[in-house]
Amino acid sequence: MVRVCDWLNLPFFFFAGCKMAAESVSLFTAIGLSEQKARETLKNEALSALLRDAVIQAQAVLGPTVDKVTGTLLYNVASHLKDPKRLGFLVRYITSKKISTDQQLNAALDYVKSHPLDPISTADFEKECGVGVTVTPEEIEEAVEAVINRYKAQLQLERYHFNMGLLMGEARSKLKWADGKIIKNEVDLQVLHLLGPKTDADLEKKPKVPKQRVETEKKAELVENGEVKLETPSLMEQLRGEALKFHKPGENYKTEGYVVTPNTMNLMKKHLEITGGQVRTRFPPEPNGILHIGHAKAINFNFGYAKANNGICFLRYDDTNPEKEEEKYFTAIRDMVEWLGYKPYAVTHASDNFGQLYEWAVELIKRGHAYACHQKVDEIKGHNPPPSPWRDRPVEESLLLFEGMKKGKFAEGEVTLRMKLVMEDGKMDPVAYRIKYTPHHRTGDQWCIYPTYDYTHCLCDSIEHITHSLCTKEFQARRSSYFWLCNALDVYCPVQWEYGRLNLTYTVVSKRKIIKLVETGAVRDWDDPRLFTLTALRRRGFPAEAINNFCARVGVTVAQTTMEPHLLEACVRDVLNETAPRVMAVLEPLKVTITNFPAAGALEVSVPNFPADESKGFHKVPFSSAIFIEQSDFREVMEKGYKRLTPDQPVGLRHSGYVISVQHIVKDATGKVTELEVTCTKSDASTKPKAFIHWVSDPLLCEVRLYERLFLHKNPEDPSEVPGGFLSDLNPESMQTIHNALVDQSVKNAKVLDKFQFERLGYFSVDPDSTEEKMVFNRTVTLKEDPGKV
Repeated sequence: MVRVCDWLNLPFFFFAGCKMAAESVSLFTAIGLSEQKARETLKNEALSALLRDAVIQAQAVLGPTVDKVTGTLLYNVASHLKDPKRLGFLVRYITSKKISTDQQLNAALDYVKSHPLDPISTADFEKECGVGVTVTPEEIEEAVEAVINRYKAQLQLERYHFNMGLLMGEARSKLKWADGKIIKNEVDLQVLHLLGPKTDADLEKKPKVPKQRVETEKKAELVENGEVKLETPSLMEQLRGEALKFHKPGENYKTEGYVVTPNTMNLMKKHLEITGGQVRTRFPPEPNGILHIGHAKAINFNFGYAKANNGICFLRYDDTNPEKEEEKYFTAIRDMVEWLGYKPYAVTHASDNFGQLYEWAVELIKRGHAYACHQKVDEIKGHNPPPSPWRDRPVEESLLLFEGMKKGKFAEGEVTLRMKLVMEDGKMDPVAYRIKYTPHHRTGDQWCIYPTYDYTHCLCDSIEHITHSLCTKEFQARRSSYFWLCNALDVYCPVQWEYGRLNLTYTVVSKRKIIKLVETGAVRDWDDPRLFTLTALRRRGFPAEAINNFCARVGVTVAQTTMEPHLLEACVRDVLNETAPRVMAVLEPLKVTITNFPAAGALEVSVPNFPADESKGFHKVPFSSAIFIEQSDFREVMEKGYKRLTPDQPVGLRHSGYVISVQHIVKDATGKVTELEVTCTKSDASTKPKAFIHWVSDPLLCEVRLYERLFLHKNPEDPSEVPGGFLSDLNPESMQTIHNALVDQSVKNAKVLDKFQFERLGYFSVDPDSTEEKMVFNRTVTLKEDPGKV
């Protein structure tokens, strides 16, 4: 309960604010807003201030009562207009009814956005916005009739289950300035005239299409010159989400937060002359480690977005820290980009621009935007470091010190060059240049000062005329500094777009942590198949196509995405099922002797490479009286539900056409079964067994490595889940090596990274450790997800 004395003690501006709020609510309801909507609008100060001005200007012309259509247009102007200076101009067109539809207003907003500084040409503006254009009822009738005739057969077939929105969309594209309601009425009228009133069948809900049929329809067959082709989704359909919001080349200034300077439009014009309006992206890795699964998303997004828009993508190495960069990383990065199927338009380096970047740094100092600073690294860490006492030192002094840095007159850490700005995350005056007495892999000892990411990245983007600088969400705090630096130097300013990074559970991808895993012997190297680096995934046998498909399924959103490894493995199975030929292998061999083998020597059996599609060919395997089967495919004592070989239950041998029955069991001194003696009979309808098992005869002795997850917990880096740290969470059974596996002879000429399906066992790939004496196979994935795995 508020006492009278409490009211008396309230400041004057409290009552003034209440009065203004009440007046604003009254203003907003006068243009058709509900009282609730009006109060919600007041919560947004910028919107309510602009709307208040728009309504006052409109009432000066129309009087206190503003019709609902005009009111809606005024609200939309206030909601979407970025430049308040254009408000009066647009309000005049709305109140005079020259702009009277949403289509016209959207065109008007686009026009003023694209002419932020120019005087507006009334003739051009009115032409772009359809001012004075009249669409007659006859024109609407003719346009709708043309659209309906185009889909007439499909309409008569599907009747009212047809997607009427398609008709509306095409009619509106022909009649840009027509009233949408009038077009809809005309569509409804002509459809009714064609089909007649709705029947009971028309009123029934359209049955759901089975998922399998939907997938089939997505791959609709197209017959072209007698050849059947499959239609697949476009890259833009795969790169859904954030990519649909991106600006068009040359329309950078339409992006939220983009700063327009007096020279912006001139720079944009020159940019378009150089690029021809082409989309340009770049993939900018640091060459200080191996790429991982998260980089695969970045590669797909950068190269894929450019490809989907007939653009180009640069591979640009961010080689500004010579202490951590090695030639092997440069080679591996390009290798992985090309393995994923992308060819860079050009391979560039940040170091290509060291000369230009230095000249711009000098210019930045001269313009008063940078200064030489003596604060130590530890002093400027964190979000709220103390201001530099050298922030306002004379320009001439900073120029001399910066030249001294370049000439090697100072020790490392003694002087840095810092930029005068505060970033979104509170970081003040980021470092632009630091001293490092480490030879660079490309420039040698030419430089002892190197630019930072904060300084280099946007300027390299500007030099390469990048249109869309795509980066992960953690760089959002650098967006304003990105724009600031380009504008401070008055150079072409690209647009930075952020998206959520891709993470996987049960793994670590940090370079520092992978190095620890290697150093402690937990993994062999960066390409150990238990890791999720791209080199490791390739070595394990993951096809590049599967990784790209996985990235496409994940899509592109602002939110960080954390996926389970089995979702990636599912994509791998989809690809390998169609591309990995079937062979037979036995991992835990049990010898079987066929006592009544039907031939004096070995027979030859034809095995289909892909049993579901025998047109893809066959390979031959020997079949003799001595074969080997899996130990798990035999049990001495029959158990309920067991369908494989027992003394009382015969089984078929895959692809051979024979059924075997146990006659005698051979054991060693410990009672372990070492051999089975069996008889065989020809398989036919009367002797069809309950199951078929795989086998090998005269096989190759191989090594097989079976992999499980490297870590026991989903989030090995989370202290709440793993208090002892990720090194304490290692799965002791993450790799099992089988030294005496047997594989059929058809693989003997396989090359490194060739892939096969070992029937009933999983998908396997030839490892680089293979020699002429012994082949080594990595299990890529099992045939289906194992719900019992760690």
